[in-house]
Amino acid sequence: MSKKIIVLGAGLVGLPIALDLAKDSNFELTIADIDNTKLSKINNSDIITIEADLGDSTLLASLIEPFDFVVNAVPGFMGFECLKNCIEAHKNVVDIAFYPEDVFELSELALKNNVTVICDMGVAPGMSNLLTGYAASKMDTVEFADIYVGGLPKIRTKPWEYKAVFSPSDVIEEYTRPARIVRNGSIVTVDPLTELELLEFDNVGSLEAFNSDGLRSLLFTIKANNMREKTLRYPGYADKIKLLSDNGFFNSDKIEIDGNIISPLDVTSKLLFDQWKLQDNEEDITVMRIIVEGIISDKKVRYTYDLYDEYCTDSGIHSMARTTGYTASTAVRLLAEEKFNTKGINVGELMASDESVVEFMLEGLKQRGINYNSKIEYL
Repeated sequence: MSKKIIVLGAGLVGLPIALDLAKDSNFELTIADIDNTKLSKINNSDIITIEADLGDSTLLASLIEPFDFVVNAVPGFMGFECLKNCIEAHKNVVDIAFYPEDVFELSELALKNNVTVICDMGVAPGMSNLLTGYAASKMDTVEFADIYVGGLPKIRTKPWEYKAVFSPSDVIEEYTRPARIVRNGSIVTVDPLTELELLEFDNVGSLEAFNSDGLRSLLFTIKANNMREKTLRYPGYADKIKLLSDNGFFNSDKIEIDGNIISPLDVTSKLLFDQWKLQDNEEDITVMRIIVEGIISDKKVRYTYDLYDEYCTDSGIHSMARTTGYTASTAVRLLAEEKFNTKGINVGELMASDESVVEFMLEGLKQRGINYNSKIEYL
């Protein structure tokens, strides 16, 4: 009997998730969005489209009632409430909404409603959590875990050499929010855009890495002496952004200009929108490196995972959408095939102690052309 799946959100990532799942004859696919313009562009007879206000909790509960699984791919500002509504409707969920709220606040609710929720299951957070958690689960002591990740345009264009797969204001948030890291066993806060490093990557060359607040649940679930996530950009980018930040261009306080009340951040976001917008056919790449070092039976060991992925010319799907969306669609298959059914709120690093889950996720991504190269070294 086929499983009925609904994807909430037909955006950059939601649509590729639906397209991937629709290829499976065991699934019946529906996608819902408030924007009929997005839905009208879906030319696939295997996908049912529904125009709906997903922020309306009563409507949402009625909408998802017939479905076996829900994928939460709505914008971050409404993601937490949307997930809460799905849990209250007794639905198993794969969630990639990436909202700022603490998802573990919904733990009791998920257990009460006897549902399985897999949260933050994209590329980072997502596979970064799963692989970091897997390596850490093999170690007696984790000395440090470093995650380096970035989405970039394949063709570098001055002055920014950067394009965003989401809105400039969301990107700027990454550059202004203090970064939480683990240092000497304690969670500390450091300035974003700091502690620059240059790293070498196959297919790309040199990239710079700087502190950003991307560890999310890893801060509380992995016991490590030191742990960081750093954003990757082409060299020189951080200095340009820091120049804007240091001189007030990202200030959200409203000011008056010729009778108009507006914030510098609003103006900056507006000016950068077209400059940073990743166009439909513009090629992008995703680069990630995860390094986890620790002790196994008194021996020092290092696990390294490398990802390099490109825009798919055949499908026209951007790399960031592929690496994020196909991770989520593989997680849906994980649930549908009953390879994972732990009730409550689940994140990648806590799922990683089950090696079969890690293997399932890596194999599912490999089948879709997304390859994580791994290496284990005894030092």
